[in-house]
Amino acid sequence: MDSPLTLGLALALGAALLVVVALVVQGGRARAATRAEIAAARAESALLRERVEDLAARVERRDAPVAAAGPAAYVITDAGTVPPLEPRPMVSDRVVLNAALGEPLVRAVALGHGVRRALSAESRNRIRFEMRREAKRARKQRRREMRDAYREARLARRPTEDPGARAA
Repeated sequence: MDSPLTLGLALALGAALLVVVALVVQGGRARAATRAEIAAARAESALLRERVEDLAARVERRDAPVAAAGPAAYVITDAGTVPPLEPRPMVSDRVVLNAALGEPLVRAVALGHGVRRALSAESRNRIRFEMRREAKRARKQRRREMRDAYREARLARRPTEDPGARAA
């Protein structure tokens, strides 16, 4: 008879076997994908090597001296001749990275600092205080304007009095 222990061990062994098979299959797929990527990179490298060799051959042909038809009395320009290449200074990776990322990085850091400062408790309390003060000021202004409007309306409803009518 099968005991629960042997049944549990059999299930655990089966699960472990399935996991191992899945890992082997996944590893094989990953290796196949890596091999395909390496083959594509090698093919691209070969194409680039051919282009570089072709460009080098073109430059060598262009640099070859051209036989002159005859001696020139004088030369006005040097058009058509290739000036010698000057050695270019080497630029370190750090300088290129600093130029490429420097300004955007400074902007992002400044923006982050501004947002962090704007969301601070001190700033929120100051803004809340200013908003309350502005609301009180606006409320007082509206009340003052309403009082002035009521006063003007009462004066406009009053009948005009003749100064001579009182004397009589």
